[in-house]
Amino acid sequence: MIDVKIAVDAMGGDNAPQTIVEGVEKARDEFLDVEFILFGDRAQVDPLLHNTERITLVQADEQIEMNDEPVRAIRRKKNSSMVMAATAVKNGEADALFSCGNTGALLAAGLLLVGRIKGISRPGLVSTLPVISAENGSFNLLDSGANADGKAEQLYQYALLGKYYATSIRGIKEPRIGLLNNGTEPHKGSKLTLEAHQLIAADKSINFVGNVESRDLLNGVCDVVIADGFTGNAVLKAIEGTASSIMHLLKDTIMSSGVSGKLGALLLKSSLSQLKSKMDQSQYGGAVLLGVKAPVVKAHGASDGQTVYYTIKQIKSMIDGEMLPNFTKYFAAQQAQEAAKKEAANETAE
Repeated sequence: MIDVKIAVDAMGGDNAPQTIVEGVEKARDEFLDVEFILFGDRAQVDPLLHNTERITLVQADEQIEMNDEPVRAIRRKKNSSMVMAATAVKNGEADALFSCGNTGALLAAGLLLVGRIKGISRPGLVSTLPVISAENGSFNLLDSGANADGKAEQLYQYALLGKYYATSIRGIKEPRIGLLNNGTEPHKGSKLTLEAHQLIAADKSINFVGNVESRDLLNGVCDVVIADGFTGNAVLKAIEGTASSIMHLLKDTIMSSGVSGKLGALLLKSSLSQLKSKMDQSQYGGAVLLGVKAPVVKAHGASDGQTVYYTIKQIKSMIDGEMLPNFTKYFAAQQAQEAAKKEAANETAE
């Protein structure tokens, strides 16, 4: 029985369509209740498929390039693999959208085609990053790049979205929510973070641990980190770049340290493998656009087949956990409560 249908942009990414097909086929073989609709150039995709069991290939005559202007590309390239995949989700033909392509275009497709959840002013990207001080630990960063500018109300909504993502997908009963700032004191920060701090702290349904600094993120200071998209993306890229540089530095040091260094590395092979695995982001899947009506997930442009597989596993978890329907119900109820409070306050004032 098919429970999940995923629309896949088979042409998005540096190594598409080969790595996309590799990851899709691995996920298809493991998850027997998932069906895939691949949108792409049939001449390129079809020869890569070992079999078409639970995989439908739909011809797409156009492709959105990495340097295309996002909104213009979505509006003009109607026959592109990304737009056709997003339209399939919009029309109810698929439950989720996955791409390794142009990030801005995918965000635009999520907003313009899939559509926002009512009441969410600006959907945000949530990324999952490793915690190095705990075994198999991780934290979520939201917004990690969907919106360069932000308002306090939007950061408060990200706290709600992040809470439900951590609860539904990661199974954390009371996720610790932190607000990224330049100090842990409540009175520190910009006008934006000061206002956001007040809004988040006022909601007692959120396990808010207050302000957190970027230097503490990899030590597991909280489960969900809230930031505006500009700051969040800068932190994300700094962590990614630092992790990559450390691994390269470690390798170069071993290779240039002579026989003794290489023997030492051989003795530490198991420990070094564990370190590499812990810093490998591919196991956490892609970045999820939260606040739209269906899962829209973006993996890195350089993703390999394994990363594609993990991202599909992540999408399946979102759908199986009914995260979006549950959040939509919760947010609608909260809006009704806020409206009732305002109405009562107006009546009292009169």
